[in-house]
Amino acid sequence: MRVAILGAAHPHVQYALDEVAHRDELELVAAAEADPQMRAQYLDGLPAPVYPSIPELLAAHTVDVALVAGIYTHRAQAVLEALAAGAHVLADKPLCTSLDQVDAISAAAAASGRHVSLVLEKRFYPPTLAAARLIADGVLGELALVASTGPHKLNLGARPEWFLRRDGYGGIAADLPVHDIDLVLHLTGATAGTVSAVTGNVRAAEHPGLDDHVALLLRAGQVTATVEASWLSPQAADVHGHYRMRLTGSEGTAELDWAYGRLHVATHDRPGWAEPLPPAPRPAQYFFDALLDGREPEITTAASLLATRVALTAQASADTGGRQLDWAADAG
Repeated sequence: MRVAILGAAHPHVQYALDEVAHRDELELVAAAEADPQMRAQYLDGLPAPVYPSIPELLAAHTVDVALVAGIYTHRAQAVLEALAAGAHVLADKPLCTSLDQVDAISAAAAASGRHVSLVLEKRFYPPTLAAARLIADGVLGELALVASTGPHKLNLGARPEWFLRRDGYGGIAADLPVHDIDLVLHLTGATAGTVSAVTGNVRAAEHPGLDDHVALLLRAGQVTATVEASWLSPQAADVHGHYRMRLTGSEGTAELDWAYGRLHVATHDRPGWAEPLPPAPRPAQYFFDALLDGREPEITTAASLLATRVALTAQASADTGGRQLDWAADAG
């Protein structure tokens, strides 16, 4: 199976490289990145040719799987070019940065018969896997509320110029909350609802073109979720971000602490306990396991597009004063 990297603007390029290193069935055939600095930062020493553009790479190589991890506002075009070339797509988030692009990718994926999967690592964090099992087993009863928090360190000195501009980054609501949105959709099975969001910038003097925090209210079926995310995690903190989620059901609660790898559970008939956790898989392992087995990846094309659609609808809400907007799986 021939793997190529289409765009290298983020360390998550390593997801594909880790899988190639672990599997004899995979071959890294090429990479493409237009920016010389990013080529040097993420692709230096790669044992495969590196091209200055994606069309040049796809003209020279047959590609079975494309990892898309370039500048955020360039990703939709890379996904479309990969699908047109007959490749499955594994994409770093955000998949794209506009609702029109979601529609275009949806149509292209359907026409090509190829998978598009967004790498949503929180799905496979050990506390998430354990919490999903508890919900499936009915331990928490009927899920009612979800509350998540996702602070990130900005690491301003290391951020490229494109990241600090809306026309490069695409918007915070379209980016950081997508992991938590996906988990709400995954755990509830909801296919329609409403969303509203508010964004802001409390460090505008340092980065006037980048909103650095977002608060989001999501209605997913009968479940209500609040998501807050930011680029305001303390620089001196011992973790990049203290990512957490609380699940509240009719029979109990589960507190997921992703940063420190813990899951605390309490129910009406059992005092609180620390739930044992399964081992953590590699972030992109699910995708290649599925392709090599001839089945659909667990994070499906439909799930990837829906989480992206809801996140971009939240960004549209924030851009229009925080008004409530409808979303649906078949909106495209």
